[in-house]
Amino acid sequence: MSNNDRRGFIKKLSIAGIGAAILNPISALADISDDTHTASNEKQDETTIISILQTTDVHCQIHPHDELFWENNKAVFRKTGGYAHIATMLHDLKKKNPNTFTIDTGDMFQGSELSVKTTGKAFVPVLNALNYDLFLPGNWEVIYGKKNMQTLMGSLNAPKICTNMYHDLGEGKKGELIFQPYHIWSVSGVKIGFLGYTDPLVPIRQSPNYSKGILYTKPEENLAHYIDVLRNQEQCNYVIIIAHLGLSQQIALANMPECEGVNYILGGDTHERVRKPIECKYAKVVEPGAFGSFIGKLDLTVQNGKVIEDHYDLLEVKTPDIKPNKKIEVLLAGSEAIYKEHINQVIGYSTIPLYRYFVVENPIDTMILEALHFKFPEIDIVLSNGFRFCPPRTTPDHTGNIPITNGFIFDMLPVDSTVRTAKVTGKQLKEWLEKELNNVFAKDASKRLGGWVVKFKGMKMSFNAYAEMGKRIQTMTIKEEAVNMEKVYTILACERDGDPADMLCRMTKVSDGHNTESTLHKVMIEYITTHSPLTPTPPKAAIILDAPQTLLSQVSGVDYQFT
Repeated sequence: MSNNDRRGFIKKLSIAGIGAAILNPISALADISDDTHTASNEKQDETTIISILQTTDVHCQIHPHDELFWENNKAVFRKTGGYAHIATMLHDLKKKNPNTFTIDTGDMFQGSELSVKTTGKAFVPVLNALNYDLFLPGNWEVIYGKKNMQTLMGSLNAPKICTNMYHDLGEGKKGELIFQPYHIWSVSGVKIGFLGYTDPLVPIRQSPNYSKGILYTKPEENLAHYIDVLRNQEQCNYVIIIAHLGLSQQIALANMPECEGVNYILGGDTHERVRKPIECKYAKVVEPGAFGSFIGKLDLTVQNGKVIEDHYDLLEVKTPDIKPNKKIEVLLAGSEAIYKEHINQVIGYSTIPLYRYFVVENPIDTMILEALHFKFPEIDIVLSNGFRFCPPRTTPDHTGNIPITNGFIFDMLPVDSTVRTAKVTGKQLKEWLEKELNNVFAKDASKRLGGWVVKFKGMKMSFNAYAEMGKRIQTMTIKEEAVNMEKVYTILACERDGDPADMLCRMTKVSDGHNTESTLHKVMIEYITTHSPLTPTPPKAAIILDAPQTLLSQVSGVDYQFT
């Protein structure tokens, strides 16, 4: 309506005798509008805190457990975790601030006997009862195969995102994304955009058959595109990547130009405990531990539709101080009922705490190697993959020793792999070890895989972690003799489902590969029941020369320390 038309319309109303009735309200509305505008300005000047809570890598640890902390240069153990206790903490934090968003960034369906017995299904009602707002699949969500992963993730009530997992159409052809690429949370006048990236190295790090039918891409391949979508199309004020890449990879990503426009990376996978955000070129990076021992809490201060400040806390789930959620306790009891007796059955004891946190050697790995050597004494070198997995077990029972249960076997080794033997030359061994050390300590953070130093018995090695690639090993002996590059040695490790016959523990072109009739669980149970109580003291088969033997993280070059 033009100004002339509007004046004509009002004039006609006045002539009709109702001009006063119309014009006075218009004047009143003008006054109200001015007051509202002033009040609106005052309201906009107020600040609001919004909170994002993160759990990750819980690995189906449903009960409180012992946890290792590194304080004053020594290991200290406290009780943490448990889904019923996590539920109480999440509830209390949300009650304190209704503007709260909760996420879990993966490895939620693998890691315990209950998860294996139910192929992860026991955890769906628990996760739904916790009322998460967003989920990301981790590297272990594929353990039961693609179809089961889709069913498990699809059974969760909250949205799921993953910006780099595609349907494999065969011959390397990429189909549609399996999950939606992003999610937006609108709150207090701001829009928070979330992207989700999981580890593209899953087919290499794990048994390739687990992820059959899935194609992964590197985050940097489509990250800039989706940042543009969130920032410009969706008009998001703040962009967060939820990631399951490992801390080194997340730091590398946060330093890439493709990451410009991202504010935070809330990460997972390597079970690191970032207490102060790691400042990278384009984004800040955090990771909140594992096993439900911690909740990451990111507070964003909002004013005038913008995030003006951020603050991060790593909150310890201090079990003794928290009243468990009754609803979750009932759910857990029902899910575990028919398996509980077997899970809790004690099969032996340890005289020392069992844990797996140090990069080089740990009691749990020592126990596994000794079990394999006990079963196969004729083998020259026994190998075990290096990873930070399994909550510690440190609390003695009435015997004064630490009980080892059937359930703890699954905690340590969720996959009951077949034991495989093979033959390799000394040259192959050394080249493989150099490659494995580079996977842990590569100067370029993007080239570090998630695992720690591979473990072995029958061989000894000293090395410089921060030397150049291919030049880390300083000494290497087998049965107290220097390794002969031409000599053939027998090795033993666990078969990975889908690996070719000439591959063992990521070592290629091995000869005489042979699957035994033993599985890792059977070997462990036989050894523990026969030799209990055990004292699996790390033998220093691997000696790190340029860092402490108690090194707790592969991450270097940034302001971070695992505690």
